[in-house]
Amino acid sequence: MEFDKEFVLEKKPPCPISFIWRRENFVVKELISSWFDYERKGKKARNMRDTHLARARKKGSWGVGRIYYKVRCELGEIIVIYYDRSPKNVRDKKGKWILFSIESQ
Repeated sequence: MEFDKEFVLEKKPPCPISFIWRRENFVVKELISSWFDYERKGKKARNMRDTHLARARKKGSWGVGRIYYKVRCELGEIIVIYYDRSPKNVRDKKGKWILFSIESQ
């Protein structure tokens, strides 16, 4: 992933300006839309007090949720990518980027 500027919050990255998928470089020309899903699922859905749950659904809590970006790329593809905020394991606490869908023009 390549970004046009540094970002402060590691778990809330902005839309990238380019990314590589299956050894092919995609250059983002337009951000069509973005949205987030901070819903707690599985065990994480039951480990928070109700008083904090509403705030967590709006702003997120560490390691929970996804941030989605729907973009138009240089060659006209419409692609939805998301950043999964959950850590891979104890040693690697960063999230990961996933290509969710791709439509060729």
